Amino acid sequence: MELTLKIVDADGFVLASATGQDETFLVYRQSYREGEQVVVEASEPGHVFLALDSAIQPSLVYMKECSYSLAVPFGDKRRPYSPNAFKGDMHRLSVRRARSGEVAHRRNLALNPWDGHANRTLFPHARANVETRGEAVFAARNAIDGEKANDDHGFWPYTSWGINRDPQAALTVEFGRPVRIDEIVFYLRADFPHDSWWEEASVTFSSGKSFSFPLAKSGAAQGFPIEPCIVEWVELHGLIKAEDVSPFPALTQIEIWGTEAPGAGDRNVVAVTAADEQA
Repeated sequence: MELTLKIVDADGFVLASATGQDETFLVYRQSYREGEQVVVEASEPGHVFLALDSAIQPSLVYMKECSYSLAVPFGDKRRPYSPNAFKGDMHRLSVRRARSGEVAHRRNLALNPWDGHANRTLFPHARANVETRGEAVFAARNAIDGEKANDDHGFWPYTSWGINRDPQAALTVEFGRPVRIDEIVFYLRADFPHDSWWEEASVTFSSGKSFSFPLAKSGAAQGFPIEPCIVEWVELHGLIKAEDVSPFPALTQIEIWGTEAPGAGDRNVVAVTAADEQA
């Protein structure tokens, strides 16, 4: 897999780039300017480990198409990220093809700190029918960014998906290919007494199955094993608020555990090679 990293300005001019076979690094010795984008290109779809900023954890993600772009965040859009992210005049970016064993093992399939509203190629991807006041710190992406601190709200690392008091709020996590899931874990935002909580949440899968789960007033992980099934997306809905004074229930994180779907095709699973076995 040939991999390329680029920094592109607002006019599409390439400011810096690096290309490698199965892995590449880019060190950008300039401060970012508004309108610039980080671009990842791959010669074929597949799983990659992506690290676009040293202040954000590297993550295993799936590129469904061969190009992904992240607009460098400024202003309000920077608030969901570490104060150290995208700052300064020295930036180290990297991307490498995932090894077959890394792809095959059971993991949280809903983790992607590089997600955002404009993302259509890098999975998982989260979208919602409502986000509190349209603010970045309450966006759907925050529910899959890996940040679990939940005893406060409104700024990093206390990012969350806020529902703007809407009882019809729903959040969908898309995987971009079939996956086999077996457990769902919720981290409710727990800035009590500012926050409320949900007593029940429902999920519906692309397969048509639906489940409802009882939830407690807690900031701890609330996990629910499910019968393993193959899906391409999961929708969270039917959020039943507790009867308390606060009108502000919110979700800090959703984890969806499982593995790649058997027989999904070579497009989705990296083949085992002799080099992989010796690594």
